[in-house]
Amino acid sequence: MILLVGWQFTYAQSGGIDFDSPKWKEVLKKAKEENKLIFFDAYTTWCSPCLKLQNQVFPDRALGEYYNRNFINVKFDMEKGEGVILSRKYAIQVYPTLLFIDPRTERVVNHAIGFKSPEQLLQLAEQAISRANL
Repeated sequence: MILLVGWQFTYAQSGGIDFDSPKWKEVLKKAKEENKLIFFDAYTTWCSPCLKLQNQVFPDRALGEYYNRNFINVKFDMEKGEGVILSRKYAIQVYPTLLFIDPRTERVVNHAIGFKSPEQLLQLAEQAISRANL
């Protein structure tokens, strides 16, 4: 148990993307208040590219700094809870699906499917910001 707690502390200090896990309405409210787009990671527990993103890409320090400064970052398991409803709303059929959502309209301003490198995710983020005009 001590090792697990130590690992979680180290992981939290890694500087990667910080994901919120509140209800969708809370995510929308927070994004509107902070005038930020929502970065939405739609995943499943059995998806190997999803796990690869989680373990190899999302912990990247430079990526985390950029995403944490510019987005409200959330992730939902598309087979549980609100994830099921959101997967229908955004017609998600492939995992991982990465969405950039304008909280004012709830429309997708940019998206990607499948595994992406940190460099590719930075490029997608920059495209989303330029398209959203927040």
